[in-house]
Parts: sequence; C-alpha cells; structure tokens
Amino acid sequence: MSRNGSYTASELLAVMSCRLLKDGQTVFAGVGIPLLAATLAQRLHAPGLTILFEGGVLGPFVVAGELPPSTNEQRCTRRANMLLTITDVLLLLQRGYVDVGFMGGAQIDCHGNLNSSFIGDPAKPKIRLPGTGGGNDIASLAQMIVAMKHEKRRFVEKVDFITSPGFLDGDTSRRDSGLVAGGMYRVVTDLAVLGFDDKSKRMKVLALHPGVVGRSVQDNTGFDLGIGSDVPATEPPSERELRALRELDPDRLYIA
Repeated sequence: MSRNGSYTASELLAVMSCRLLKDGQTVFAGVGIPLLAATLAQRLHAPGLTILFEGGVLGPFVVAGELPPSTNEQRCTRRANMLLTITDVLLLLQRGYVDVGFMGGAQIDCHGNLNSSFIGDPAKPKIRLPGTGGGNDIASLAQMIVAMKHEKRRFVEKVDFITSPGFLDGDTSRRDSGLVAGGMYRVVTDLAVLGFDDKSKRMKVLALHPGVVGRSVQDNTGFDLGIGSDVPATEPPSERELRALRELDPDRLYIA
C-alpha cells in the first residue's frame, strides 16, 4: 500500500502489531517495526509495558523522533531500569520473565518456523542472511509475534533453515522436542493477521486488512491457508494511532 494520504504498509504493520501488545507485559523487541510497535503501545494503551533489548537494556524510554537504529546504540539506554549483559538478558528468558518475543524474518513456513540464516542450498546458498543473534533463544522460550511483508517467496511450505523455531513439524512436535514454553502467537503482515490452529499448529488467517480479499492473501502465500468466506476485517489505523506513530518516527526511519 503506497502512502496516499492514509497510511503506508509499514505504518499498517506497526499499528496492527501494537494492538496485540498488552499493559504489564515484558516484550523482547528487535529494531524496526517491533521496536516501533512496542513504543507505540506504551504511548497509547500500555504504559506499563516493559521493553527488553537483546543488547542488555531493560525498560528504556524511547524518545519520540530519536529512534535508535540498533539495539546496541546509546539511545537505547535512556532512563532504563537496568543494563545487563547479553547472558543475563537471555537468562531472563529462561526464567520465564519475558511474555512476548517480537521480531521479523526473511522466510516463514506453515508452522511458523523462521529462517534468517540463508536462502537455498546450505552448501552454496543463493543469499546469506544476518543469522540468529538471539532469535533462536527468544523463539524457543517466549510467545512470538512476527511482523513481515506478505510475499510468496517469504511464506513457504518449508523454510530452507530453521533459525528460530515455531511449531517445527506441527501438532505436538515442538513440545516433544523439549520446547515446553512459548510458541508462535501471531504473524502480522501488510495483508492480514495470522494465527495457528490449536491442534495442527498450522498457520491460518484470523483477519484481513481493509480492502484485502482472501484470494490476494492466498496468491501471496506458498502453501494452502484454507481461507474461509467469513474471515473478519481488521479496523483500519485510526487518526490517533497514526498521529502518535508519526510523532515517534518523524524522519520515517522505520515507516517509509
């Protein structure tokens, strides 16, 4: 969606993701849309939401107009409750103190497994991606929200490599593998909000964004979503949400 006086695809992602976050939660947020959505939630409806950065920052205050380009940047530490080592941050995950992990991904499959390592043959990949960072730890131990552009090349039946686990092969396979906590909660795209079947753990469409039809979502997905005819529509971003979002990012660092 191009910006035509309403909102961009990035703004749509940020607003829809923001709405999923709740007051009182601790959110492990990456840069980009995850950081923007978490900060927006704090401003609008979740003042008690705590942001956690992989670089070791717990509870920072992100200044409007001064969004950090990296979670290791000094602006991430403003008014923080605590500065930790990366090891201690990951220990918070292991101890169950983190409610939500929030990240993007280059490739996702029907069971919510994420790939941010490489595309193609592992011996000779077509594309090398940034890798895991703390992504594997976060996805293994927390409820996950993923925000990404909805494209067929990104939504595949099986990822080329599981960098961050979703529900693995579906059904009980995640728990059977020893990952007894967390799991994929929602996938937010520029076309829809997606969740996972309670039993099969296969991705399904929960809601379509304004003006989007089910066929468009299916055509941009590399596996069958089984979209029904009664899928509801999301509420479009409100003026209040867009105004607060644009105040946070006036230079359009993340919402271009």
